[in-house]
Amino acid sequence: MPHVKSTSRRSGRAGVYAGVLLASVTALFSLGGPQTGPAVAAPSLSEQAHATAGANTAVERPSKARVTAAVLSLDGGSRKPLLQGEDAPYDTASIVKVDILATLLLQAQDAGRHFTAQERALAEPMIRNSDNAATNALWREIGGAPGLEAANKRMGLTSTKGGPGTKWGLTQTTASDQIRLLLSVFDSAATSRTDSPLNEDSRAYIRTLMTRVASDQAWGVSAVSGPDYALKNGWLQRTASGLWDVNSVGRVTVDGHRYLVAVLSDGSVSMSDGVSAVERAATQAVAATTRT
Repeated sequence: MPHVKSTSRRSGRAGVYAGVLLASVTALFSLGGPQTGPAVAAPSLSEQAHATAGANTAVERPSKARVTAAVLSLDGGSRKPLLQGEDAPYDTASIVKVDILATLLLQAQDAGRHFTAQERALAEPMIRNSDNAATNALWREIGGAPGLEAANKRMGLTSTKGGPGTKWGLTQTTASDQIRLLLSVFDSAATSRTDSPLNEDSRAYIRTLMTRVASDQAWGVSAVSGPDYALKNGWLQRTASGLWDVNSVGRVTVDGHRYLVAVLSDGSVSMSDGVSAVERAATQAVAATTRT
């Protein structure tokens, strides 16, 4: 059976929700623009403003929440993930940061060079703390959406479209594509089912950062896991509807077995509702996979 969340995890997450909602009141600037102060540790301030700035006229008001989950066992079996829900496009919010890092590493490989100290100083807070100022800089460095899409084509992603201009949080993706991205990072040489263009050093670097996310962001797909997990979460509130996009992707361990899990959602009336929906969908999808 999937790992049961502890009471301390629930109480800690409640504190995160409170901080996010309080921070949202002051989220008045766009992520694509200049920063006037230090980057915040949690993504709520600028991620929300970034993803919604200039997008209001294009947003449709969802009639209800949507959730799609995809799960793939890393311990053999099918190359195709088990899907629950429609494999439709969703906004990425901050889960795109894994894709941005993978793209930058691939570009560095192509140039025959190692990551610079400055790139590491940006990449680490981008993944561990979901730092948006660092993401802005690296989005520019990879060449924005065209750079992201060129790398994604090589990693086998077929349904991910980079966000317009500086709006990386409005990148569109599917749960299946997120599994393809995770497979490029987490598939082991012993059981390889993908020809990842990322070399082992690049893959290990991404894996390491995803296992060291800040404790206040340890929710989402990790709710189904034992202590051995790697993840990246993303969330934003759409200004046109007031509804929330909440996403979580990563690698979990259940009863000694490893799974890649991607859960995408939108249309939740609050962030806490979105997180609950994501964790519930992840639990159900992993449980279904263990029965097949």
